[in-house]
Amino acid sequence: MGGNFVTGLAVLAPAGMLPDLSQGLGVSIREAGLLVTYGAVMLCISSPIMSWLTTRIGRRFLLVGTLSTLAAGHIACAFVDSYSALLLLRIAMMSVAAIYTPQAASTIALIVPNNVRASSLAFVFLGWSMAIAVGLPIVTLLATQLGWRETFLAIGIAAAIAALLNVVALPKGLRGHQLSLQSFAQIASNKTLVLVLLITLFQMSGQFTITIYMAPVLQSLAEAGPAITGAFFSIFGTASVIGNMTATRIVGRLGVPLTLTLCMVSMIVGSLIWAIGGGLLPVMAIGIFLIGLGATSANSMQQARLIEVMPALASATVALNTSFLYFGQGLGSGSAGILFERGYVYAIGFLAVTFFVLSFVTFRITEYWRQRALSKP
Repeated sequence: MGGNFVTGLAVLAPAGMLPDLSQGLGVSIREAGLLVTYGAVMLCISSPIMSWLTTRIGRRFLLVGTLSTLAAGHIACAFVDSYSALLLLRIAMMSVAAIYTPQAASTIALIVPNNVRASSLAFVFLGWSMAIAVGLPIVTLLATQLGWRETFLAIGIAAAIAALLNVVALPKGLRGHQLSLQSFAQIASNKTLVLVLLITLFQMSGQFTITIYMAPVLQSLAEAGPAITGAFFSIFGTASVIGNMTATRIVGRLGVPLTLTLCMVSMIVGSLIWAIGGGLLPVMAIGIFLIGLGATSANSMQQARLIEVMPALASATVALNTSFLYFGQGLGSGSAGILFERGYVYAIGFLAVTFFVLSFVTFRITEYWRQRALSKP
């Protein structure tokens, strides 16, 4: 969970300091936002590739090494002197950061019994929720009060601490199932798995359409400053923590499909409220709370569904799911960046609604197929 906190912070940190990066590096808001978008593209590409390349490496060494690399990378970011150098460092770091989240999930699947797998995954993903609830507001505060360089340095220190926690917590000799290129071919031929991955793509596109450009959108629509922006990130993250903790408790009774349905409905309703209430801070706060309530817990449920369909290929399916997650992050943030640059700020919220609805429709199709398969003699 600590490693996911740092990974989430590493991926999302520029979103919490877009104005400071823009001013400090002498670039536009959209160019500063591309630090997230291009990083997401690299995460998308690297996740399955790195899962295959590192399949023979022990899980403890792999996860600790990943976090150690993130620590060194963020410390280096604090000393760059140009936008280009920072962008290149970000791309290099994200190629390594792509390892942690999927391999942490597949490692949990090796450690815990099947009957508590979904709740355990939800617990591990609390790290991402905490990155948004606690991490991003702190990033916004540090960038405003101290500067973006000092903020990157602080993230590097946090990554080093998380690496030490993984050294202590993970057992030695833990190895995942061996993967080959044929493993990915098996996944591509399974239409249910492909649709489950598309659910992640659309869901993450909707989430990151709003969250990556939340600071400039709030400033544009409601003249909100850093304090209000930090509060909104905190609302979103706190809701994610509540949603994850709730999912952890109820998934055993309700099952993964119904729990995921509740998460998706929450995100659709929340994005509608955000879009319709654009410029009205109390209304937008309600919307972002409902989106956060379903966002991270929905991804935990997605991971559980993938592992359930093909347990032996969990490392590959979870890696691909993470790849689609980051693809969605790039698609959502990239689309929002284009709309923001062209002045269509209100349209960003409605684009998020569209992505969330597409995710829900795709989910219902997979459930229809599942129910048909169960009803056959």
